[in-house]
Formats: sequence, structure tokens, C-alpha cells
Amino acid sequence: MKAVSVLGLFALWAGAGLAAMADGNSQALVVTASNATNNQLLVYDATGRLLQTVPTRGQGGAGGNAGGIEARGTLLAVVNFGSQSVSLFQRADNGFHLQEVIATASSPLSVAFGHDHLYILGTTTIESHPVFGPEISAHADGVVNLLKGDGSSAQVGVVETHLIITEKSNLIETVALSGAGAIAANPVPVQNIPANVNAPFGLVTRDDNAYVTIAHAGEISLVRDGAVLTTTPTSAFPGPQQHAPCWLTLVGPFLYSSNSPSSSISRYAVYGQKIVADQAIAATLNGAPTDIASGEGLVAVIDGNGPVSHLTLFRADEDGNLTVQGSATIASPANGVAIVGADSRENE
Repeated sequence: MKAVSVLGLFALWAGAGLAAMADGNSQALVVTASNATNNQLLVYDATGRLLQTVPTRGQGGAGGNAGGIEARGTLLAVVNFGSQSVSLFQRADNGFHLQEVIATASSPLSVAFGHDHLYILGTTTIESHPVFGPEISAHADGVVNLLKGDGSSAQVGVVETHLIITEKSNLIETVALSGAGAIAANPVPVQNIPANVNAPFGLVTRDDNAYVTIAHAGEISLVRDGAVLTTTPTSAFPGPQQHAPCWLTLVGPFLYSSNSPSSSISRYAVYGQKIVADQAIAATLNGAPTDIASGEGLVAVIDGNGPVSHLTLFRADEDGNLTVQGSATIASPANGVAIVGADSRENE
């Protein structure tokens, strides 16, 4: 009876949550960055139609990372790896407008919003910038060096009292935040990292949980309270194996991993401390995926084949099935992807 009850609640959560997120996704916007020498913000509708191109006034060049572009309400942050800066955009009725370009402590790779701050992960540092309504301070209220800082930074995520950071040279670390959200301590390693750790890459957070890929080991770990609680290998899937889960996103109870060598997306079911291998191939892609994001009932993926990138937009139904809704080809190695909700103009 207990198992039936848990599964019943799980199904109710999946159906209600995904149906609610699907409402109005035709008004959602999808954003990425060209990542070219003259970096540009690229804005698409939910069918993959290009709506707007805005210079970031910075240089691209990021690679091997996720979260290079992030939205919060009307605000949007985009990394300029080559010029060591982050461009801040504001959304209005007539589209996105460049608001400010702020210098960073090291070349930025990944950004995340939370606790009224913007967190910027660079090649050697992590820094926090206060957010005041529609404004972001150009001055950091916390900057610390990463534990390795060897240029292998992959992604930063936000949990309840800490940041979670991956460095591909085999380290997952946390950084404590003050009550106001500023960086308040030096990084420390996550405890109980699997002994076979090989290249932590992407992560996604919800509440105090962080799901982290250990790409070259073919595993996904759950990190909570500064320690790895459980790890699920890709070998748990029956049938054809998908290799190297790299980047992650959550849609209700479903966790999707984009698998770069396999050019595919896999689906897991997550609840409590469980990461359950659900569908080995939920979708196939044109090239090797470099980032994945979700929102408004959509899943967006950027993948690449050499100098050309592809944006693919999927609709997620209540069972976690993915159906292609739109696509676009980008003539540059695009970096980062985010979905901006239809109501973001009213939310700060």
C-alpha cells in the first residue's frame, strides 16, 4: 500500500505540475548567446523563430560549461568569456535592452541568480553581486578563489544556504552564503564524492538538493547538505547505453540529462533520495549538447557540430515525454540557453 501511495502522489505531482507549466508557453522566449568574437544575445520564440539580436558589447569564447546565460524576472545575465565581463539585459515590451556590462574577477563561464544576488563563476573565482529590484551592482560583495581554479570550471548553482560548484578536474565544492546572500566563506569540497569521480560537469538545483553529473564516470549524484547522498549510473538504463551525461534540467519530477557523446537526452524520475533511470533515449539531437534548460512546459537544448550550433525546443507532457516544437540553426558555437517566462515583464 505504501508503494502505491507514493507512486500515486508522484503521478499527481507530475500531471498537475507539468500541465500548469505548459499554460501560455507560446508566449515564452528562449535566449542564447552567439559566443562569437563580437558576442550577441539571440532571442527566439517558442517555435525557434529569431526575434531579436542584441550585441553584448563583449567577446565570446566560452566552452565546456553550462549556465552561461541566466534569467530572473526582467533581468538577464550573459557571460563574455573573452573580455572578462558579464552583460546585463532588461526586458521591456519591445524586447531586451543592454543595461550594463560589469567586469569580473576572472573570465566568466556560468551565472546563477538567487538570494537577491547574481553569482558569477569564473575560471579561478566565484563572486556575488547584489540585486536591487531591476538593478545589479557592478561591485561584488564577495569574491573567493576556487579550490583548484585551473580553468576547468563548469557550472554554479544555488541551494538554500550555499552555492554548488563543479570543476571538471574532479571536484564538487560548496561555498557558504551570508544571511543576506553574499559569499561568506572559502569553498570546501563536498563530502562522500564517489571514489570513481571523473569530470563533474553540469548541475541543477531545487530547494536544498543539487543533482550533479559525473560525466566521464557515467553517473548522476544527489548532493544535499554538503555531501553526496546517492549516485545512479547510466548503466541502470536497459538497452542502448547513453554515454557521459553532461548537463541537466528539472521539469516537475523528471530530471533530463543531455549526453554529449551520444547526442541524446535521457530521462530520470527523482523524489526523496531516489534518482531512477526512466528512459534512456527521451530525444535525439543534431550534435553534441552544450546546455539544457526548462520552463513554461518547454525544454530547450543547445548542441553543436564544429562552428555550427542548433537550438531545439521540446514540449514536455505530463508523462515527461518530449515532442519537438521548434528549432533553429545558429552559425556560431553558441553558449548557454535559458527560457524567459511569458509574465517576466511583471516580475522582478
